[in-house]
Amino acid sequence: MFAIVSINGKQLKVSEGQEIYVDKLDAPEGEKVSFSSVLLIAEDNKTSVGTPFIKKALVDATIVNHAKDDKIIVFKKKRRKGFRVKNGHRQPFTKIKVDSIVSK
Repeated sequence: MFAIVSINGKQLKVSEGQEIYVDKLDAPEGEKVSFSSVLLIAEDNKTSVGTPFIKKALVDATIVNHAKDDKIIVFKKKRRKGFRVKNGHRQPFTKIKVDSIVSK
């Protein structure tokens, strides 16, 4: 069984027991969260597609931890002008574990 769910504007394919990385969520570690914007649920031989979301469908998950991604270097230069700017960025993310997919 798997589902396609929209989390923070991104569509992800999830299944029970899977650990995924999403953009940072505003909840402490260990807290349970649920996502109601489920676009598709596929079971053994039954598929439910929402228009755009499936009513009464939930994906329950637990927040494992918060962390930052690897550093990305942003370098800008204009030749012959002496203009150089070097910046770095680390994107924050949240690791969640999908507990259950419920469709009523």
